[in-house]
Amino acid sequence: MVDSKLLVPELNEAEAMGAETARFEELLLQASKELQQAQTSRAESTQIQPQPGFCIKTKSSQGKVFINICHSPSIPPPADVTEDELLQMLEEDQAGFRIPMSLGEPHAELDAKGQGCTAYDIAVNSDFYRRMQNSEFLRELLITIAREGLEDKYSLQLDPEWRLLKNRAFLGSISQQNIRSQQRPRIQELGNLYSADSLRPKEGPERPHLNLWLEAPDLLLAEIDLPKLDGALGLSLEIGENRLVMGDPQQLYHLDAYIPLRISSDESKAAFHRKRRQLMVAMPLLSVTS
Repeated sequence: MVDSKLLVPELNEAEAMGAETARFEELLLQASKELQQAQTSRAESTQIQPQPGFCIKTKSSQGKVFINICHSPSIPPPADVTEDELLQMLEEDQAGFRIPMSLGEPHAELDAKGQGCTAYDIAVNSDFYRRMQNSEFLRELLITIAREGLEDKYSLQLDPEWRLLKNRAFLGSISQQNIRSQQRPRIQELGNLYSADSLRPKEGPERPHLNLWLEAPDLLLAEIDLPKLDGALGLSLEIGENRLVMGDPQQLYHLDAYIPLRISSDESKAAFHRKRRQLMVAMPLLSVTS
């Protein structure tokens, strides 16, 4: 849940932040200015034409589904790691490896029997695609992540069974897609930021990894990694103008972070991603004059 209350105790400890938090605040404000300049000086998105790769067939409650796996050099590549390193990353943190991809809109098509079906185009980086062609492990991983992405984006429930089409690289026609002109700027991990947790003894609840970035000049997003939790039941989240506090009933995690920007707590929203085991928080920012 999202509670607009601000936990007042220990708030005056912000005086102990010193130069580190001042530097972080300056970094955030500078990034906000750069985002505003980027939005006015260049387009927010670029149109690409993905190239066909391979096609898989599955189904949902609505009928047959075909997923065209495509590629484009304009899509950023994932981290360059070996398969052994990747296996270790996945064992330690399921959300630790990501494959950048563009998920296209659904389009109605006809299958080989002339029956109606739905197709989706998913584009990944061309170099990664070529590498994946020589690795069954990477192909299986990509298909798994792509299916999860479609389920999340379009509220689908895809059948776990799927089949690779041998004689066709795609179904229907592959449309152009719009992608970000530049990657969103990662501001700074809050592990280096002041928080009341840093003053607590090391025993007790773990401080979860928190990633924070400006998605737009007036929107701050956060991802909180909670690998020990299966869901959001009992999870508490309290947001104030410049404070984010989170805890869970099992007391596995506790987060108390000061954020040097003014947050609109009433409009903030949060959702728990079960597959990634992450709490995602969207925090609109108050304007300087409000």
